[in-house]
Amino acid sequence: MAHIPIEVQLSSLPTTPGVYQFYDVEDKILYVGKAKNLKKRVSSYFNKTHEQGKTRVLVKKIRSIRHIVVPTESDALLLENNLIKKYRPRYNVLLKDDKTFPWICIKNEKFPRIFPTRKFIKDGSEYFGPYTSMKTIHTLLDLIKSVYPLRTCNYDLAQDKVAAGKYKVCLEYHLGNCKGPCEGYQSEEEYNRQIQEIREIIKGNFKSSLHYFKSRMKLLAQEMKFEEAQLIKDKIEVLENYQVKTTIVNPKINNVDVFTIISDEAFAYVNFLQLSHGSIIRSHTLEIKKKLDETDEDLLQLAIIEIRQRFNSHSKEIYVPFEVTLESHLKVVVPKLGDKKKILELSERNAKFFRQDRFKQIKIIDPDRHTNRIMGQMKKDLRLSMEPRHIECFDNSNIQGSNPVAACVVFRDGKPSKKEYRHYNIKTVEGPDDFASMEEVVFRRYKRLLEEEQSLPQLIVIDGGKGQLSSALKSLDALGLRRKIAIIGIAKRLEEIYFPEDPIPLYLDKKSESLKIIQQLRNEAHRFGITFHRNKRSKAAINSELESIEGIGNKTVEELLKNYKSVKRIKEASLENLAQTIGMSKAKKIYETFH
Repeated sequence: MAHIPIEVQLSSLPTTPGVYQFYDVEDKILYVGKAKNLKKRVSSYFNKTHEQGKTRVLVKKIRSIRHIVVPTESDALLLENNLIKKYRPRYNVLLKDDKTFPWICIKNEKFPRIFPTRKFIKDGSEYFGPYTSMKTIHTLLDLIKSVYPLRTCNYDLAQDKVAAGKYKVCLEYHLGNCKGPCEGYQSEEEYNRQIQEIREIIKGNFKSSLHYFKSRMKLLAQEMKFEEAQLIKDKIEVLENYQVKTTIVNPKINNVDVFTIISDEAFAYVNFLQLSHGSIIRSHTLEIKKKLDETDEDLLQLAIIEIRQRFNSHSKEIYVPFEVTLESHLKVVVPKLGDKKKILELSERNAKFFRQDRFKQIKIIDPDRHTNRIMGQMKKDLRLSMEPRHIECFDNSNIQGSNPVAACVVFRDGKPSKKEYRHYNIKTVEGPDDFASMEEVVFRRYKRLLEEEQSLPQLIVIDGGKGQLSSALKSLDALGLRRKIAIIGIAKRLEEIYFPEDPIPLYLDKKSESLKIIQQLRNEAHRFGITFHRNKRSKAAINSELESIEGIGNKTVEELLKNYKSVKRIKEASLENLAQTIGMSKAKKIYETFH
């Protein structure tokens, strides 16, 4: 990306949260930063004067910008921290130490304790996080402690020791904050049920806890234990009012490589995320130029081997969107739901953003490649035998049958060719008959092109559904062009695309570039037709006002409008001036009518 000008790289950045990385001319990382809005933040480096000398020097050295999109600002901070510790960029001063973010630990022991920690010890305990601040952890733990009574002591509550009466309940038991498992007052089964519900709460899932407490509250109310039922009701309110304010990453997802692929006719984009303890430590997107009709499966398989070699990855587990064949010692997982699926979706988002960036940059640097890609995509999406380099779109305009007109707009290489636009007055149709009007206009258009031996379009777009499409087909049949030009209809309601002799419409993705070009054609034809229709109606109104004067005919009206341009100026003209244009006899009639 180093050869792409900085201005172009900036113009294609997304406006989502993420982490950006600056690289110098030798592709060495200079700086890692996070942003709530990537485009706004990164652009600020280049469009203002910086007071700090260090920042000015940094900006001078930047030759390429890379970024990783993430769901929230909190995730951006965590990812920024991981990347800084991994690469230790020269211009990052903050976060360069070896401090780590805090986690919530569910200890691997009988009657597990739950507490915050910065140490990640591999002793079978569960760790949730990392969190961006201790305040978030304390808020969450306060919620848990207000709902579930848990032990805080560090006794070894082995069954034989509890049975032998080795421990005595402490103040926490008398305050109601603990149910006294140390003296056997609470069973391990009940305690573990609480721990399972707490796990779900930490992940942001409150369903099981709320369901348990609501059924418990109803049972207590039926047993007339209203005070106990009220205490449960208070816990339900606490849970319902609490909302998880940060995205939690599952630390069980450790030492994993994630790969996704997005592709079009000419290129494929493979995103690679490397995870350690649920945190992203590396992100890279590879652009692959297609040579033949390679499948996504083949390309992803090759890309995984290439990327893992390039980054010297030794992860034994790989997440992918579909099955691929890799070395036998690797565990290939196709996630369907949960945390693993979310990480796969995040990787896909990064691939999509990278692809969009490239499109924006290519549009500026290499417009021909951009056009070729869109034409190839349209050919595939609309099942055409050739690329639609020349497209024509027809639209009818009439209001209650008055002044019926039609418009034909022309697009070449996906862009309007306004000098080739044409207006049509409907000649052979009486009243508001859209189908007959469409048949007339299509016939007139292509009869003329054939007579003048001009090039025919590869695609005709008809604004309307099956009815208008059938009418246009009659004209193509009459001219012997039925199989020579592809034709489709687009219905406004759900943007269905109709093909000849196919009753089932095609629904393109609403974000599809092919659909956007067809919509642009349709909208342009509608705008062009409506403008002509308005002009025709206003002219007809003017003509009728002048022609209503006795002794004034069409030719006189045309002569007056040619000289005076509007009825207002005709009304303001003197008798002498009017006489010079149309003679004294007619001038007197007009002058006396308006005065």
